Amino acid sequence: MTEKKTFHVNGYLGLLILVIGMIGGAYLFYLGVTYESGVQLILSIAIWLVAILFLSSLTIVAPNQAKAILFFGKYLGTIQSNGLFITTPLTQKINVSLKVRNFNSARLKVNDLDGNPIEISAVIVFKVVDTAKALFDVDHYQDFVEIQSETAIRHIASRYPYDTFEDSDLTLRGNTSQVSEELTKELQDRLEVAGVEVVETRLNHLAYSTEIASAMLQRQQAKAILSARQTIVEGAVTMTQMALEQIEAEQDIHFTDDRKVQFINNLMVSIITDSGTQPVINTGGLGNDVS
Repeated sequence: MTEKKTFHVNGYLGLLILVIGMIGGAYLFYLGVTYESGVQLILSIAIWLVAILFLSSLTIVAPNQAKAILFFGKYLGTIQSNGLFITTPLTQKINVSLKVRNFNSARLKVNDLDGNPIEISAVIVFKVVDTAKALFDVDHYQDFVEIQSETAIRHIASRYPYDTFEDSDLTLRGNTSQVSEELTKELQDRLEVAGVEVVETRLNHLAYSTEIASAMLQRQQAKAILSARQTIVEGAVTMTQMALEQIEAEQDIHFTDDRKVQFINNLMVSIITDSGTQPVINTGGLGNDVS
C-alpha cells in the first residue's frame, strides 16, 4: 500500500453548491406539483438525494491529522489538508494522527558484546508519514513500533561493549551519540514497512545488572589502576633514559653497567612508588665505579 490523494473539495464551497441545488430541487418540485409534470418531480427528488448523499460526506480534518477514505473496503486515498471538506459519499473515514510522538521503551536486560548483562532503555521519537502503510500494512502500528524498538535496542546493545579503556573502541557508555545514531538507522529500516519516520532515538538508561554491578565496579577500578600504572611506568622509563643521557653528555660522567642498573633502579622506584622516598647519600666507592 502507498498513500495517495483522494477526491475532496472545499467544504464551504461544496455546502454553498449543495444549498443552491436543494433550493433548485425544491423549486422544480413545486413546478412539478403545480403543472403535474412527472419529469420535474423525478428530477427534483434526484437532486435532493444527491445533495443529501454529499452532505453525509462532509468531514473535518484537524491540524496534524489525516483522514483515510475507504469505499466499501477499497482504499481511495487520504486527505491531509486541514479544514472542512466534501469527499466521496458512502465512505468510511479513518482518522490518523500525524503528530510527533514519543515513548520510553521498557527497561531491557541484555548481554553486551563482552557477555556482561546490562540494563538499557531508550526514548523513541517518531511520526506517521504514510497513512496507507500505517493502517493497512501492519496491525496496530503503535504496537508494531514499540515491539520493533525493543528488538532494535537489544540488537544494538549486543554489538558493543558496555565500557572499555581503549580509546579506539566504540562503547555504549562512552559513545552514546554514535550508538543512538546506529539505533535510529536500524529502527528506521525496521519501521519503513509501517510508514513511520523515526525522528530521534536516545538512550535514557544504561547500567550493569544488579547481580554483577559490584563486581564490574571492582573490575573498572582495577582497569583504571592498571591503565594509570602503565602510563606512569612509560613516563618513568622515558625520564630515566633522558636523565642518564643528559648526565653523561653534559657532566662528562660515564657510568659502569652496575652503576647504571643501580641508578635506574633508584630513579624508577622514586618515580613509580606511591609513598614518599627517603634519600640515601652514597659517600664512598664512586671512584671505583665512575670514570
